[in-house]
Amino acid sequence: MATSTACRISPIYRLSRILPVNRQIFILHQENVSYCGPRTTFLGNIYRYSSNRTNILASNRSVILVKHSCNFSTTATCLKQRRTHDDKKRGLGPISLQSQKMLNKADMKVIKVWRNMSVLQLADAMNKDLDHIFEVMIYVDNSADYDEPWKCIDNIKVIQEIVKKSGMRCIIASEPTSQTTHKEIKDAEKRPPAKLRDCVPRHPVVTIMGHVDHGKTTLLDSLRHTRVVDGEFGGITQHIGAFEVCLDNGEMITFLDTPGHAAFTAMRSRGAHVTDIVVLVVAADDGVMEQTKESIRLANEAKVPIIVAINKVDKPEADIERTKSMLIAHGLVLEEAGGDVQSVAVSALKGTGLQELIETINTQATLLDLKADAKGLVEATVIESKTDPYRGKLSTAIIQRGTLRKGSYLVAGTAWAKVRSMFDDQGKPIQQAPPSTPVEIVGWKDLPSAGDEILEVETERRAHEVIQLRQSRKETEKLKEDYVVIQQKVEEHLKEYKVQLEEKKRMGKMRYKIRGIRPKASEEKSTQPKLSIIIKGDVDGSVEALLDVLDSYQSTNCILDLIHYGVGPITESDIKLAEPFNAIVYAFNIGVMQPSVRQLAKTHKVPIKEHNIIYRLFDDLRAELEKLLPPTEAEEFLGEANVLQEFIVTEGKHKLPVAGCRCVKGVLKKNAFFRLVRGEDAIYEGRAASMKHLKSEVDTIKKDVECGIRLDSPTLQFQPGDKLVCYEMKQVPQTIDWDPGF
Repeated sequence: MATSTACRISPIYRLSRILPVNRQIFILHQENVSYCGPRTTFLGNIYRYSSNRTNILASNRSVILVKHSCNFSTTATCLKQRRTHDDKKRGLGPISLQSQKMLNKADMKVIKVWRNMSVLQLADAMNKDLDHIFEVMIYVDNSADYDEPWKCIDNIKVIQEIVKKSGMRCIIASEPTSQTTHKEIKDAEKRPPAKLRDCVPRHPVVTIMGHVDHGKTTLLDSLRHTRVVDGEFGGITQHIGAFEVCLDNGEMITFLDTPGHAAFTAMRSRGAHVTDIVVLVVAADDGVMEQTKESIRLANEAKVPIIVAINKVDKPEADIERTKSMLIAHGLVLEEAGGDVQSVAVSALKGTGLQELIETINTQATLLDLKADAKGLVEATVIESKTDPYRGKLSTAIIQRGTLRKGSYLVAGTAWAKVRSMFDDQGKPIQQAPPSTPVEIVGWKDLPSAGDEILEVETERRAHEVIQLRQSRKETEKLKEDYVVIQQKVEEHLKEYKVQLEEKKRMGKMRYKIRGIRPKASEEKSTQPKLSIIIKGDVDGSVEALLDVLDSYQSTNCILDLIHYGVGPITESDIKLAEPFNAIVYAFNIGVMQPSVRQLAKTHKVPIKEHNIIYRLFDDLRAELEKLLPPTEAEEFLGEANVLQEFIVTEGKHKLPVAGCRCVKGVLKKNAFFRLVRGEDAIYEGRAASMKHLKSEVDTIKKDVECGIRLDSPTLQFQPGDKLVCYEMKQVPQTIDWDPGF
């Protein structure tokens, strides 16, 4: 082992560097230094390069500003600091560098650092100048890029090394200025009402409403000169449709066609709230029906004027006066009765009265003086939304304010979009959509819900802020609901605990103590049959209508479990999700399925049921539920006999009662069940031990034939006037006690 030799260093007036070479320590400076120990020759050779510090020093070497004389050990053994003269006097031994670090760690200054802090911020936090930070960086890895005071240090390890080499400790904290610079995010809201001078005239939005099969779509077809009704499944409308009609006089009217079926209440409600005028279609042969009443109620709630179109006046059984009387009875006071509701008799099939209906609509629109602000941010309402396999997520909307253009940023609920393209009701691309225009919007990142309010925002960043705010509000509301449920569970647990505590006090500590392994809590499994289903629909409104009907299911005989629902075609993930649940996939009006999906369903034995008419889908669902119900035993009546007299017969040592009877209804069978009725009480139910006619044992007794019947009970006493009812028990399939309402 080489002996430790010290070198005395004279005062240095500039920065010196320390380089470890072969576990030895040496010093480079421009003054004369006496070198001791091995490697003296090597040090002398490199001394001439000490003036150019960047050539001889690596970027990861330590820097020490030496301003006084100090002692260094050049041995590679213990790297211990030499004792000073005072240490020798006090009798202290040499202290290792590691021990010295541990002793000095508590005295180190602690500073707070954070990620992405600038060089200037680090210098201020350490209370050092920038020259000190840059000098230390020379010996810190990966610090060459941070050569300006304003540059942010994105590597937290670099910050920690700088602090460490400066003789300090650091703790990672949040940026102190983050709270002061936090900007309050506000939700997107409608603009204040526009000034009258900024508004321009717009054409009316008219909603066609009424009962199912009263001719709403046929009336609209006659106005548009199309045949939409021919393409509807089952002859009924199951979607809400928005159409723009150019009349013969050049005026434009936007029509909304709503379904009349009982399951589509939400669609009719949306149509009533985005419209200017409601045209109530009533068939002259049927009069006011259930959905007619509902349409009147929805229009009154939305405070929208109503025009009554009495349709099918060309039928022989049409009664216009009766229909008007029924409308007046339900609160629609027509002009004939002194009210303000206009009525027009039309025949959608023959085209009778259509011109008069159009004039009535134009007159009502003129009275309303419809105007809108065509400038500024867009406000609209989602009428329908769906997923197209080629164009992605789409929505049909009615523009209510502003002019929608390509590239606009929209938010609706928790969905946002950058408008990539727009189409009119004919499928033709358009460049802009002014107020009262129905438009199909392409570019949604998530599918908006039908009925959502569409608002335009300035930038994509603003759209993300609004969506995040709304999602956080939803999560907060859900947490509140979950908290209520948790509190209820806690209260139930506390009640059980108090009961157990009282029982423990009553029985004593040792007697109540549970010995051995505590049994696991048993999970209660329901013994009821269960049907799992997946619902996929073509548009959001159809899925909403299906879910509304499913919400009315309240039967306790069978559990109906909806494990998933969505808009769009059936995918492979739907099949894989349905397999572990043994679920049935119901597809409503989604068109052709991919062959790979159908093959996967066949392989995994997942049934797929496709329907285009809503009531047929629920008829099928009822049948599937009833298949799972166990059959019940039902009593089938066979015959009835009157007891005329009791006879006592002897068999061996036993005396047995026999009823002398006459069959008065149906037929009596020996192997069937018998019920003995006395007055209004059933005395006995069971089988017959013997049935004889005269002295012969028989299996059946017909009507008006006398017989003797002995039942299985030997103690049973018969009385004249009793009745014996003969019946059989048969297995009858159960029916589900669920009425979807149609």
